[in-house]
Amino acid sequence: MKLLYSYLKNFYPLIFLALLLAAINQTFSMMDPYILGKIIDNYALKFSSFTTNEFFKGVGLLLLASMGVAMVSRIAKNFQDYCVNVIVQRLGAKMYTDGIKHSLELPYEEFEDQRSGETLGALQKVRTDVEKLLNAFINVLFTSLVGIIFVVIYCFHVNWIIAPVYFSMIPIIAIISSVLSKKIKKIQKIIVGETTALAGSTTESLRNIELVKSLGLSNQEIGRLNSTTGKILGLELKKVRYIRSLSFIQGTIVNLLRTSILGLMMYLIFSQQIQPGQFVSLFIYSFFIFGPLQELGNIINIYREAEISLANFAKIMNKKTEPKPEYPIKINRINSLMFDQVSFKHQSSSTNALNNISFKVNLGDTVAFVGPSGSGKTTLVKLLVGLYRPVKGIIYYNQSEGSKINFDDLRSQIGFVTQDSQLFSGTIRENLLFVNPEASDADCIDVLEKSACQSLINRADKGLDTTIGEGGMKISGGEKQRLSIARALLRKPTLMVFDEATSSLDSLSESEITTTIRTISEKKQHITILIAHRLSTIMHADKIFVLENGHIIESGKHTELLELKGLYYAMWRQQIGERKKSIENNLIAVN
Repeated sequence: MKLLYSYLKNFYPLIFLALLLAAINQTFSMMDPYILGKIIDNYALKFSSFTTNEFFKGVGLLLLASMGVAMVSRIAKNFQDYCVNVIVQRLGAKMYTDGIKHSLELPYEEFEDQRSGETLGALQKVRTDVEKLLNAFINVLFTSLVGIIFVVIYCFHVNWIIAPVYFSMIPIIAIISSVLSKKIKKIQKIIVGETTALAGSTTESLRNIELVKSLGLSNQEIGRLNSTTGKILGLELKKVRYIRSLSFIQGTIVNLLRTSILGLMMYLIFSQQIQPGQFVSLFIYSFFIFGPLQELGNIINIYREAEISLANFAKIMNKKTEPKPEYPIKINRINSLMFDQVSFKHQSSSTNALNNISFKVNLGDTVAFVGPSGSGKTTLVKLLVGLYRPVKGIIYYNQSEGSKINFDDLRSQIGFVTQDSQLFSGTIRENLLFVNPEASDADCIDVLEKSACQSLINRADKGLDTTIGEGGMKISGGEKQRLSIARALLRKPTLMVFDEATSSLDSLSESEITTTIRTISEKKQHITILIAHRLSTIMHADKIFVLENGHIIESGKHTELLELKGLYYAMWRQQIGERKKSIENNLIAVN
């Protein structure tokens, strides 16, 4: 709960005002039964002592006072509710935005080991639970405390013996509530964990809906998600049984207490120690006090849920963010990039993914990295854009060490095209402006032309406002990649990275995208890094590095590497052979 207090301290003035209004609301609302008691004792039971005018005048003034205190109570209640809503909405929004901000600043490795839906589910849950907790604390617990204080004072004013009887059962209720709430906490912790996991699984299923539906796995996914939902339902029902047990015990004790108080006050009236009007006031006050006590089970449940949600939120907020230098070096333009004996190992691996990688590339150069699957190509890309940090060696940008650079600034100069075109639901314009919100329509058209997207624009019925669907579902694979290239170019980058940009395309689309990449590279306006499995896409590179098991084993131009008769040559022969075989099969099928 310390984390919650750290957020609440920013709202102390509003919280104080809300509590003050709650106190005014409760105090004035409890004045009404007090006035009723006065009317009964001073006028209704002494009607023979007053003339008609005196009776109506006295009762009329007290009724006006009753209306007055009720009006003050309602006004205070309205302002109280407004203040509480302002607090919970601002606090919830602050916690949610802080959680999102912190999550986005975490190292990339954190996202490789967890589902994005789980983080989102935890942030949404803590926001909802904290809002419920604050509402319950101010509107129920605090107002009940004010009511208890008022009743205690009134009891001592009427007859001191009523007060201890009035509150004798509260310790018993507190003990029983404490025991049962511990069991509720254990169940709630499991429920939150399962619910968070379910959010992650559901997000994954929806994100991969094409695969799920294409393979006819909808029923399988429904069954898998339903099994988790059923488990959560069982736990929720078990929790409800504990809460209902708690409510039953509380209700029984409260009813016993109310009956005991009723019997005591009847005796006190009989012995003329209290007046009937005072009895009526005290009996009405019992509803003010015992009503909220019967809600204690629900309040404890709200508290336990918030406690678990805050613990999960604290886990997210306690994770170390991506390291940033205290006094970062500003890189206005990337003119050179150099790896100096760089090695890297994944957290879950026992061996290095890359070992002693060294190379240098200058503005205008095009270099490529090739090798079999698992050779370290994609890991190298993630190192050069700062998603990973070397465990050994140094990466230099313009002769400045990467550890001394703020990568958030550096990445504004990087254009990144991946194997999987990561497009968003929305229009062509929205997908382009994602990387450069200030770009004009003319800029968008320009980069679309540079990336050979004319066919997409020509058949787009609404031009840049044409919707492409989530993940680009309404356009072809080649068009997705061209749009990704256009988006990368819109940043006007000095470093262009193509990570397996053609590996998932057919031969025709591959050829077209390769031509587009080559055209961009030949302009010599960028440092171009090509990661490829298909060697036909990188033949034009100024230098090609061949990776195997995390080591650079060969380097040179395309023709030079073929002459070495090494791994590159073997890969080339294999791919040429596969292409010839594919052509022959197509000819046979035609004939």
